[in-house]
Amino acid sequence: MAELMSRRSNSKIIVSSYVNGGNPTEERLCNLIINLQSTGADVVKLVIDVAYITDVAPVFHMLTHTQVPLIARAAGDRGLISQLLGPKYGAFFICGSLGGKSTPGLPPLTSIKEVYKLEYVNPDTRVFGVISNPVGHSKGPLLHNPAFRHTGYNGIYVPLLVDNVKEFFRVFSCNDYAGFSVGIPHKEAAVRCCDEVDPLAKSIGAVNTIIRRPSDSKLIGYNTDCEACVTAIEDALRVTFQGKIFPERKKTHGHASNVSPIAGKLFVLVGAGGAGRAIAFGAKSRGARVVIFNRKYERAKALAAAVSGEALPYEHLNDFCPEMGMILANASAVGMQPKSDQTPVSKEALRSYELVFDAVYTPRNTRLLQEAAEVGATVVSGVEMFVRQALGQFKLFTDGLAPVDFMRRIVYEQF
Repeated sequence: MAELMSRRSNSKIIVSSYVNGGNPTEERLCNLIINLQSTGADVVKLVIDVAYITDVAPVFHMLTHTQVPLIARAAGDRGLISQLLGPKYGAFFICGSLGGKSTPGLPPLTSIKEVYKLEYVNPDTRVFGVISNPVGHSKGPLLHNPAFRHTGYNGIYVPLLVDNVKEFFRVFSCNDYAGFSVGIPHKEAAVRCCDEVDPLAKSIGAVNTIIRRPSDSKLIGYNTDCEACVTAIEDALRVTFQGKIFPERKKTHGHASNVSPIAGKLFVLVGAGGAGRAIAFGAKSRGARVVIFNRKYERAKALAAAVSGEALPYEHLNDFCPEMGMILANASAVGMQPKSDQTPVSKEALRSYELVFDAVYTPRNTRLLQEAAEVGATVVSGVEMFVRQALGQFKLFTDGLAPVDFMRRIVYEQF
């Protein structure tokens, strides 16, 4: 199909083709471009079906090496990076969607202009992103991209809908792909993709951050979830008690001891995936008594054994009440958009808890947190864990200090 760019005498001809069937190899795309260019077209346009995000790599190769101006779009959610990273590889122009309607593979025009600011992306821009499936719920781009610009760092942070994390790292292996957040369900599998793993992340068995070391291109795994969650819960308890000193927090030589406010408390964890593992190890490190519920009981038992805790069948969660004043942490996806009407624990059962934390942050105020607040529990939103772990990630991404006040303001103003 030929398209005219204008009706004036200096009109340019675009020749376009739709490529379906998946697996668009470099050879296939190169031959197609040569055939289209032979028509005398001024611009070549390709819309390409992709089955996996790794299928976008040949598209970037074509953008870099093709002599004729090339417009290339990989269709579908897995092809979104073909537009977000197009300017890095010399795309003639990129496409976006209008009117607030979500079109798979097309970033909204408002995001192009306000979040990603693609006019600043160039060949030297370093690529960061969140590896997850699903990934549409992630707020990472809303935080990291403004933080890059605020610090003057030439980076872009994009959503990466990944099915096979090992294959993703095999294909996108150059130093330009410099760092990654790791989300559901890849946090445990990603450990096996790393060349080196930080001792804390290794003991947890899950990473939420991976950095590609420039000197040797090795992947280094970290876990910033652990401290983010536990410190958020500790700080909320300290605020709740408003300066009251725990019996075990007696002052020594004029200074309060380092005993955590969750030490000795019964810590009930829902979910034994990557985030759950981080929270369980964090709670254990602070001296809490950890009890784990998970839909797959065997996973709960394995995690409980790793932290010297206890695992109980998921169906007993609402009946579990050996004592009052417990802490509840939800590390499952229950209650996440679009199923925000769900909750892992009944409102009546929440009366047994002193504090309720929800790792879900979309929506910010989940049904679990709403009902916990209604029965008088202290609540901690997953947004607080999100910003704390993101601050740790940003420092690793940039090898420097994160702009704490700026990033906190972004989170609490926009999320």
